Amino acid sequence: MTIYFYGADEVPYGCFSNFSAHDLELDGHRWPTSEHYFQAQKFIGTRHADLIRRARTPLRAAEMGRDPSRPLRRDWERAKDDVMRRAVAAKFRAHADIRGILLSTVDEEIVEDTGTDH
Repeated sequence: MTIYFYGADEVPYGCFSNFSAHDLELDGHRWPTSEHYFQAQKFIGTRHADLIRRARTPLRAAEMGRDPSRPLRRDWERAKDDVMRRAVAAKFRAHADIRGILLSTVDEEIVEDTGTDH
């Protein structure tokens, strides 16, 4: 069976969304969501990263991170998968309740059900 998820409010698998309200600690900061962390890492070492970290919502963090007027770090295409792995791992390490949901999937395939991202 394949587990599909998308919205952060879906029960029980919405916690897999990067927009889910599960904070994490990475790189010496608290990040409100894994989306905040991911988007900010596009601009590591700049003021844009901190502005994104402080965005009110994950949607706003995503909008800021996709703003073409902000200069992406040069190695972003190479780094982005590892950045996402770190964010997701930190989120599930920090929250036993959602870690339990993830572990309950055993070896099922988990797929974000979107047509706009791979």
